[in-house]
Amino acid sequence: MAIDVAWCGICGSDLHEYLEGPIFIPHGTPHPVSGEMAPLTMGHEFSGTVTALGEGVTDLAVGDAVVVEPYVIADDVDTTPGQPYQLSHDMNFIGLGGRGGGLSEKVVVDRRWVHPVGDIPLDQAALVEPLAVGYHAYRRSGAGAGDVALIGGAGPIGLLLAAVLRAEGLTVVVTEVSAARKAKALETGVADHVLDPTEGSVADRVRELTGGRGADVGFECSSVDAVLDTLLDGVRPGAVIVNVSIWGHKPAVDLQKLVLKEIDLRGTIAYAGDHPATIELVRSGKVDLAPFITARIDLADLVEQGFETLVHRNDTQVKILVHP
Repeated sequence: MAIDVAWCGICGSDLHEYLEGPIFIPHGTPHPVSGEMAPLTMGHEFSGTVTALGEGVTDLAVGDAVVVEPYVIADDVDTTPGQPYQLSHDMNFIGLGGRGGGLSEKVVVDRRWVHPVGDIPLDQAALVEPLAVGYHAYRRSGAGAGDVALIGGAGPIGLLLAAVLRAEGLTVVVTEVSAARKAKALETGVADHVLDPTEGSVADRVRELTGGRGADVGFECSSVDAVLDTLLDGVRPGAVIVNVSIWGHKPAVDLQKLVLKEIDLRGTIAYAGDHPATIELVRSGKVDLAPFITARIDLADLVEQGFETLVHRNDTQVKILVHP
């Protein structure tokens, strides 16, 4: 299926590749599924319009607005609902492992990775992919309505995860130091409480908010050691902490805190069968993606107004979209 790309978001994973990579991008040896290696086209958070259909595709039409679940996975992997295909051997992503990318004008992808978005505007639809990351992390946590969640980091993933949690009936507490990101968490309404660790103990404040108990679940969305420490301190005994962020270094983890409180530390990667439910959160109005888009740029300005802004002036932006 051929797709004209409309918008592509810049992801934290892209910044890790830019600053510390290659991480997901294959180098030296081609990727075993795509057969590609660096240099390749980046971009995995993208939306577009169908321009051509492959043989046998009858459930979509030319002109449909779609998003791509950007996997590079072997053809024989079962991707039917309920299958953990995100954990398959040699898994990678379009825009990181090859097969084109959202920073190109056009892509060709298998039908199984294409999801119609109906009347969701295409710029907002480009945020469905990171929203699906948040939705999958929520499912991994086992948390539910009425629980209190502590999110470490109000970058794009942290904010979109917060939007999912609020939509699912959780109380959301966010810890963040950036003034712009603290403001965004409050003005979008995705956080009930925003705490600044430079202004006192986050863990103490969380216990005050929860009657001395602590948060029921924590989400690490910053890849900062001190934030993980804060989560270990701020959750209740027996809580779950889900690591959502991609780390460019090996973090120092205070395992004694984990042991003494019997905390369950879980990993999460991407998504598996989460796009339909994620798209429905947006279409139903439970999640409003528009406020999270803070800039729209042309491809020619990708480095200076995109990567460099997010690296050196990240408190000025949340989600930058690129029009290729």
